[in-house]
Amino acid sequence: MPELPEVETVRRQLAPELEGSTITALAILDPRWCDPLAPDEFADVVVGRRVQALRRRGKYLDWVLEGDIHLLMHLRMTGTLLLDPATSTAYTRVEVTLDGARRLLFVDPRRFGTGQLAIGAEALAAFFAARLGVEPFDDAFTPVLLSTIARGRRGPIKSFLLDQHMIAGIGNIYADEALFRAGVHPLRAAGALKPPQYARLHDAVREVLSAGIDARGASIDDFRHLDGARGSFQDRFLVHRREGEPCSVCATTIRKLVVGGRGTYVCVRCQPVPRAAGRSRRGPRS
Repeated sequence: MPELPEVETVRRQLAPELEGSTITALAILDPRWCDPLAPDEFADVVVGRRVQALRRRGKYLDWVLEGDIHLLMHLRMTGTLLLDPATSTAYTRVEVTLDGARRLLFVDPRRFGTGQLAIGAEALAAFFAARLGVEPFDDAFTPVLLSTIARGRRGPIKSFLLDQHMIAGIGNIYADEALFRAGVHPLRAAGALKPPQYARLHDAVREVLSAGIDARGASIDDFRHLDGARGSFQDRFLVHRREGEPCSVCATTIRKLVVGGRGTYVCVRCQPVPRAAGRSRRGPRS
């Protein structure tokens, strides 16, 4: 699934191409993309409007259109945006035509990606407030805030990081990489970390997201750039998808486990197993 670095990569590539252009046509080939609005209703709102800016919030792309209209795109698991593709593309769900005869395709084999509208600043703020927590690069995101929003939470810290209502934009890849760099086991209770651990995790989250952006995202399965090229952060993984390989720090074999239904990679020496998790693995004493 595209995470914050992948969506930010797309935004940076797409913004210079889109900003200042006018949407001249919008063909929604799959009504599920804009549900509950009908495709013609959705198109009526955006066609003819100039794109004033392209922003990102969490994993959402926010097309800021004139008239304070916001077209909110989410790529979900397998969504890809392709600009001016040379050939026809399978699984195209939406085609946006811009002045100058430019074409942007929303391609999505699994059909999970969405397009939604927010009319006005209040509606936009309410939309994001209901779905997203703090942005990792905002000044408001501090070690103190991290410990505050995690306080009292007994679920695993990995699941906490994946909860978009807590922190926006982190997904499976970057949660694994951040926890490894912070030396925190993914099964440790989110509310049980000590202040130095929250501080390390805060810094690690920003570090791995920045590295992902610098590498122009990670391309494991479906993520591609606007021209179909791949990102390269997958070549820099320290633990994610490295099951059975030696840890780059201590040479301990990296293990895979499941946390909250998600495949999770860990070095049990660099990320000590919490006592409760260790007891549950050994089973009750006789």
